[in-house]
Amino acid sequence: MEMKSLFKVSPFEPLRAHLSTVMECVETIKPMFEAVRAAEYERLEELAKEVFKKEHEADIAKNEIRQTIPRTFFLPVFRGDLLAYLKLQDNIADEVEDLAVLLTIKHLDWPEPLSDDIFEYINKVLCVCEKTRTLSDHLAVLVEQNFDTDPVDEALEMVRKIEHAEWEADRMSYALAKALFAQEDSMRATDIFLWSRIFGELGQLANHAENIGDRLRRMLASH
Repeated sequence: MEMKSLFKVSPFEPLRAHLSTVMECVETIKPMFEAVRAAEYERLEELAKEVFKKEHEADIAKNEIRQTIPRTFFLPVFRGDLLAYLKLQDNIADEVEDLAVLLTIKHLDWPEPLSDDIFEYINKVLCVCEKTRTLSDHLAVLVEQNFDTDPVDEALEMVRKIEHAEWEADRMSYALAKALFAQEDSMRATDIFLWSRIFGELGQLANHAENIGDRLRRMLASH
């Protein structure tokens, strides 16, 4: 559906459509790491190309929303807040693209002793992102019910859960970084450096998801 048609349905439908594309980027993360672990570098390149394609689609959708979002149409929130919310969503797709670049910049050796911890960390970060999708879906409910107390309280509880999950991801990131540098006698310095960057990018994904929750809370506070 074209962006103009989406706006005829609801001013928030384009944001949901954009996030759907963003989450298609996110869904490639675990398969990319699995490809690195299996040394399936051709598969990894294919997945990275898919990320680049989806990130570009998200950029196009973002720009269309910015150009199409009604300036005179009544919005239940400030237009600037809506655009800021959109930018935070797009940051997630940008971060996945950066992650894909780091994973494909060289044939990385998989740090097998850290394998379980890596996938546990990935799952936590994906959990934070998925909670953001749920929150975005709830935004439509807020609008439909004119920001009534019950759905607002539910949204704020969702934001708190996102913040807690991001805090857990931060703790896991720190523990994983310590475990990574403990491998310095058995891993090449370049691989340690890249893995450190990769773990950092994963952490940024969780941060962006948390920022979306914080932005929604601000939108609710100003309503």
